[in-house]
Parts: sequence; C-alpha cells; structure tokens
Amino acid sequence: MNLSKFGLLFVVFVDVMGQGLIFPIINSLVQDPAEGILPPGTLSATRHFDYGLVIGAFYLSWFLGSVYISKLSDSIGRKNGILICLAGALAGYILTILSIAWGSLWLMVLGRAITGFTAGNQPIAQAAMVDLSRDDADKTRNMGYIVTALSLGLIAGPVVAGALSDKSLLGDFASLSLPFYFAMGTVIIAAILITFFFEDKLQDRAPLQVSPLDIFRLLWKIVQHPTVLRIAAVYFCFMFVWNTCYEFIDPYLTSKFGIGTFGTSAAMLLIGVTLVIASSVLVSILNKHLSKQAIVAGGSAVMAISALVIVMSPSAAPVYLAAVPLAASFAVGYPTLLAMFSATVGADEQGWVMGVTTALWTLGAGLTALLGGDLMAAGIAYPFVTAICGALLSLALVATIWRVPQIRQIAKA
Repeated sequence: MNLSKFGLLFVVFVDVMGQGLIFPIINSLVQDPAEGILPPGTLSATRHFDYGLVIGAFYLSWFLGSVYISKLSDSIGRKNGILICLAGALAGYILTILSIAWGSLWLMVLGRAITGFTAGNQPIAQAAMVDLSRDDADKTRNMGYIVTALSLGLIAGPVVAGALSDKSLLGDFASLSLPFYFAMGTVIIAAILITFFFEDKLQDRAPLQVSPLDIFRLLWKIVQHPTVLRIAAVYFCFMFVWNTCYEFIDPYLTSKFGIGTFGTSAAMLLIGVTLVIASSVLVSILNKHLSKQAIVAGGSAVMAISALVIVMSPSAAPVYLAAVPLAASFAVGYPTLLAMFSATVGADEQGWVMGVTTALWTLGAGLTALLGGDLMAAGIAYPFVTAICGALLSLALVATIWRVPQIRQIAKA
C-alpha cells in the first residue's frame, strides 16, 4: 500500500476515532459537577439537557454540512476538501479544549458545531479511494481497507478517551482535555500525510453550485420515489432506536449507577468491538439465510428487548450485556437497509440515495439528542422507553407499508 492510500485511511481512522472518544468525555464534562464546565449547583435535569444540546449541535451541523462539503470536494478536488474538513476538526478540538479550560458550555457547543459541519472526511476519502482504484477488484480491496480503518477508529476512540483521562493509569498527567490534545495530534499528522503524499486523481471537476435549499431538495425528492419513501420510513425509525441508545447509554450509566469516564469508555469500547465483529461476520451469514425484511424486523425486535433490559437493570452489568445484542443488531440491520436503498435506484442516482441515508441519519441523530436530553431531564429511563416505542413502530411499518411487490422483490433472500 502506498502512502497516498495510507493517508486516506488514516483520515478515516482519525474521523471515526474522534467521534468515538467524544461521548464519554462530554458525558463526564457535563454530568460531573467537579469538572467545572457547568456551575456546581446546576440541576441534574439541566445537565441532561445540556448533554443533548452538545451532542445535537454536532449531528445537526453534520446534517447541514453533508451535502455542501461533498459538492465542494467535487469542485475543488479531494485533497482540498479533505484538508478543509481536517481544519474544521482541528478548530473544533481547539475550541473544545478552551471550553474546558474556561468552563464555557457555549464554546463547547460552537466547537462541536464546527466539527460537525466539516465532518465530511469519510465520504470524500471513500470517493478518493475509488479514484485511485485501477479496476473493480482493486476498488473492492480499497473499500475493504476503508472498513478496516473504520473498525480501528471505533475501537481506538473509547480506548483513547478512557486511558488518557484515567488518573489511576497516568496520574496527574491524565485529564479530560488530554484526549482532545491527542486527537489534535492525529489530525495534524493526517493533514501532513494528505498534503505531501496524497495525489489527487480527480480530473473532471464540477462547477461549484450550492444553495441553502440543497439539503431540503435532497430530502424532498424522496416523495417522488415511493419505494425509497417506504424504506426511508423504516430506516428513520431503526436509526432513531440506535441513535437514542448509543447517545444516552453513557449518561444513563453515570446518572443511575455513578459510572465514571473509564467505565463509560468501556461501554463505548464494547459497542465498538461488537460492531466490528458483527459487521465482518454476521452480515454475510444472515443475508445468505434470511430475507432483508426478516433481518430488519428481527434487528428492531432485538433492539427493543435490549432497551427494555437497560431500563429494567438493577445494576450496571446488565446494561453492558444488553449493549452487545443492541450493537450487533444495528451492525447487521444498517448495511442491510443501505443495500435496500441502493437497489431502489439506478447507477445514476446512487449518490443521491446514499446522500439521503446520511441526511436522515444525521438529522435524526441531532433531533434525537435534543429530544433525549429533554426526556432524560424528566426521567433518566425515558429516552430508552422512546427507543422501545421506535422499535415497535419500525416493526409495525415493516408489517404494513413493506407489504408491496416492490419491497418484497428487494427484500427477498
């Protein structure tokens, strides 16, 4: 593998690692009165709302920036697009570090928003890997490298967050700011690799044409594709369940059982490892023996049961155990739904339909964070209760609006 490809893979690794380390750290910063990001007397309900606000700022900004960053890379080139995204990540980390030092919640929200708006590295790097591919076999091999980088990032994020913030491991050197310094270092390394070693192969560059309404036109077009709309309804519910559980398992562990940063990082690590194993092993096996409809319905049911176990858990151990089938169900159901989306349109609309999936995911994740923060402020189990309701709605939609020939053709084994 040459340094050009390695640089792209490192960019993907850094991007996903940054997302993985943020949840346990933000949870501790907002929930722990000793950390100083919020005044010591701040009510628990306010802390839950502010946690949702910080997480929601990232995802909603990602939703708004997703279409424009992709268009920008098509116009100014992959290298420049990646470097802009890396600059945004670096600025976001700097603002987050300053927010910790100065005890400013709004500076943290701004930092997460900037990071979110420029969180387009993964699709740009993937497109660049396609540009570098010599043939279909090489393209498949390169996409496999992308999956490997994603998997390593999922695992590295929680490890970095837990290890660098744990004083029992690093003594006084450890802090909640240290993981962000580490992340800044990886961003700088990625920028150096891309600047000096990545050769941009994109030749045909489209003129830059953007409009504030582009993202909404992307979603409105779904109405013109009834089959896509039917899949999108189930997909949104499925992702709502996953996003709710993934975003709020850390504050739930902290609020109900007093679990600190190391313990919540362990939960994120367990989820990351499960995602890696399930996506690499179970996806191909289950898709050979089950219909896509059965996989999505089964995944929704398992996630509902997992969320119920979390709500009913008398101790932290069952919560950790429930995270395994929860993550495994998502790891299998998510690519299955993406394959169904892809099968609804021709080759000339693949970019649009994959853009729809990203937009629905990030919009849903942002709204889930804001809604979940309010719900957790009212009761720490409420987000997981709504997740159960979302899973049941997903099952109901599969049983009703998917009972049409077009869906059955796509979802057959």
